[in-house]
Amino acid sequence: MLQHGYSLPQSPTPSPYPLLLMPNLDQFESEFRAAARTPYEYAPISLSHGLLITDMASPDRALLENLARFLGVGRDGKPIDLEHISIDATCNVRELLAIVAEKKVEMLVTYRNLHSDAWSWPHSLGDAVDVLTQITDIPVLLIPNPKELDPQAGADYGKQMQNTDVVMAITDHLAGDHRLVNSAVALTQPGGKLILSHVENDEAVQRIIDAISKIPSIDTDTVAEQLPRQLLKDPLDYAKSCQDVLQKANVDITVEHSVTLGHRLKDHLQLIEQHNVDLLVLNTKDDDQLAMHGLAYPLAVELRNTPLLML
Repeated sequence: MLQHGYSLPQSPTPSPYPLLLMPNLDQFESEFRAAARTPYEYAPISLSHGLLITDMASPDRALLENLARFLGVGRDGKPIDLEHISIDATCNVRELLAIVAEKKVEMLVTYRNLHSDAWSWPHSLGDAVDVLTQITDIPVLLIPNPKELDPQAGADYGKQMQNTDVVMAITDHLAGDHRLVNSAVALTQPGGKLILSHVENDEAVQRIIDAISKIPSIDTDTVAEQLPRQLLKDPLDYAKSCQDVLQKANVDITVEHSVTLGHRLKDHLQLIEQHNVDLLVLNTKDDDQLAMHGLAYPLAVELRNTPLLML
């Protein structure tokens, strides 16, 4: 038996029981790793001072009233104080970044395609939003562009930003993403519902299984059964720990989760529509690239009438 603290002797002579010893070690290590968990760490986030950036000299009164109601949901019960600045066509992105740095706020609020007629085309966010989300560490609340809202179609701020009683946080690596969850908690109104969503790419999983099926020494049936289950285990355990920790902290929200295999963009869009989500919280930065995180950009482009908190 291999005892704790005992090292196998270093010898050029091979073990007389290699086939017996190594599978046991591999099995022990696999079971140990499978049991390891990353528990959620709750750290309340205070959002008291925000900056509204528009290209309107005087924002529409309905916009300000709805934003005040929409953001009046802080965990401390106090509404977020919003300062407004208007940028004209001569203000470049560098100047805008300098203004943001000077203001020292905890949230930026703006909409896509500032000072651009590209708002009429459903393909971009505009250079200001692209840079603000990638260069600054300040969360950006992206709201519907006033020019896009057609009252005849029933799309107005009164309907789009009534409250935050249903908030969804999405990621493709939910386990350990404390900042994402804590930011979503901060903007879920008391008594509201927070949905934690993780969709594992089923096509990528199937490609791995197909590749393994070509290796004769590996049992493909076992891999096909166990791999998807194990990939979903970590985010599922983390979501459950979020429920437990927030309940013990007496945070007055309901936490639900959706952890599945599927198509990330399509399934998330369906979940958002199904739950009538008021606010979507997602990461936009990627340590491996300068461009916006792969899942964030298509969602931000598609969801033109859903407020997004972009971290």
